[in-house]
Amino acid sequence: MGTFSVTARLANPQRADQSLTLDLLVDTGATWTLLTEDVVARLGLTTPRRRTVTLASGERVAYPAGQVAIQLNGEEVITIFLAGPPGSLALLGAVTLEEFGLAPDPVRKTLVSVGGLLA
Repeated sequence: MGTFSVTARLANPQRADQSLTLDLLVDTGATWTLLTEDVVARLGLTTPRRRTVTLASGERVAYPAGQVAIQLNGEEVITIFLAGPPGSLALLGAVTLEEFGLAPDPVRKTLVSVGGLLA
């Protein structure tokens, strides 16, 4: 599967005037959205929690975590993000995609709407 990015508007949920537009790499292999440390600082986001993840190398690492408002295609959700280490990429993770009801179309390199499930 190829990779692609989408443009999103990110904001501090407590201070909507602190926002920016950013390209996020769509990564269905990442559970949560990952933001770079400079984006976290620019938005004034807090990271009161920590989340443990397993990296591709198999190493388990805990990252600071908080909430960010993300707007895609005119819709906004408040989602969990991880604050990435220096040199990391900004990623749009699987939880955020599911909250929006979106899935990647790797051929067209776009996000498509998918229905939710209730069983």
